[in-house]
Amino acid sequence: MTFWIQIAIAVATLIISYLIRPKPKKEKPPEVQELKLPTAEAGKPIPVLFGRMKVRSPNVLWFGHKATRSYEIAT
Repeated sequence: MTFWIQIAIAVATLIISYLIRPKPKKEKPPEVQELKLPTAEAGKPIPVLFGRMKVRSPNVLWFGHKATRSYEIAT
């Protein structure tokens, strides 16, 4: 009889430890992590781009959904 009580206690503690364990945080894809939110600050210079460049923190008035897109240029 005590054997089954010990098994029941072991199973109960196993279930409790599974439920209270820390959950891993889901990471965002690296493309989204590289993007920085744009700001709208008075007095911050607005960059003028010539050619192909990356702007790490743009100064804009409106910004849509944060996503990445890839385009193919026909040559």
